[in-house]
Amino acid sequence: MAYASSLLRLLDERGYIHQVTDAEGLDALASKDVVTGYIGFDATAPSLHVGSLVQIMMLRRMQQAGHRPIVLMGGGTTKVGDPTGKDESRKMLSDADIEANIASIRRVFERFLSFGDGPTDAILVNNDDWLSGLGYLEVLRTVGPHFTINRMLTFDSVKLRLEREQPMTFLEFNYMILQGYDFRELSRTRGCRLQMGGSDQWGNIVNGVELTRRMDGIEVFGLTTPLITTADGGKMGKTMRGAIWLNADQLSPYDYWQFWRNTADADVVRFLRLFTDLPIQDIEKLAELQGQAINDAKVALANAATAMLHGEEAAATAAETARRTFEEGASDDNLPSLKIVEGRIGIVHALTALGFAASNGEARRKIGEGAVKLNGVTIGDPQFEVTLVDGEPVKISLGKKRHGLLRA
Repeated sequence: MAYASSLLRLLDERGYIHQVTDAEGLDALASKDVVTGYIGFDATAPSLHVGSLVQIMMLRRMQQAGHRPIVLMGGGTTKVGDPTGKDESRKMLSDADIEANIASIRRVFERFLSFGDGPTDAILVNNDDWLSGLGYLEVLRTVGPHFTINRMLTFDSVKLRLEREQPMTFLEFNYMILQGYDFRELSRTRGCRLQMGGSDQWGNIVNGVELTRRMDGIEVFGLTTPLITTADGGKMGKTMRGAIWLNADQLSPYDYWQFWRNTADADVVRFLRLFTDLPIQDIEKLAELQGQAINDAKVALANAATAMLHGEEAAATAAETARRTFEEGASDDNLPSLKIVEGRIGIVHALTALGFAASNGEARRKIGEGAVKLNGVTIGDPQFEVTLVDGEPVKISLGKKRHGLLRA
């Protein structure tokens, strides 16, 4: 449909919209009022990864369109565990671990959003502030009657777990109730009218929409994004090295830049729309590039995405490091490095420790394929030991795109 509001037009042209509970109603509201909308993020680790980036960008788009984003940190729901897409229960974290994770994660949001007290400034809230104060009987009496077991069993987060005969605890089964309660609480206390999330959250979001309407008579809305996958059908952000973390202390800006630079040809234009602020007309020009020239679009993606998260200087440094490494064969201090305590290390161990291979078997296979080099010399023996002479660093390469330094 053709949207009247700048919010939905922006989300639509950038490729974020998959499902909306009431598109016409939300469009009308966003055309005349400042809409407050939220997305929830559980604090299971000290950093979010790139799989959460599309949600962060949606909050950024809200603010760019003149609306008010809420970052909801799940200090309370992290204690329960979202069963969506999981085959086993989440590891239980202490209150101190959760608080430390939230403090660490907040630094990333401050790169993407402007926080403050203005009408469109972002705010960060913690659902532990209200969930931990709820009494069990209170939840059963006030919220429980609005959920039926029959319907809860139809949601994918529950149904898929049961179909795989994987146990689901009663604790996890309550997650969707708590998420629905979050929406109602934010509607009541913050005037929040919109919850957004990935397509796998559709059922949980609809629960919150219906709960808010039934308990308070307030019309609120839900919007989900498509599942973001790569051209080969893989999950966004899942790589040989594991998760692509957003915090710099979890993943270097250089490695982050390289992740985007290595985007598949078929994904680059879509990712430029989703993950950068480049104007649509500039992206359309990059979309016309063919053959080797499409690498210019990948560099533009890597530069823009890295600058947004880590700053212009870090992006420029990463780009220059890549240029010198690939074009001049130079070693550079900004490459990912591994400290060698005793001055020597097995080549297989070096590859896995740097994250260039996911296992020893994969490392041996790459060596057997002739894909591993030390200071430009191919290493074909998986038993080879790298020795640092006089403490001089050694450059280790896997193929043409992965490079690191072994240091004393």
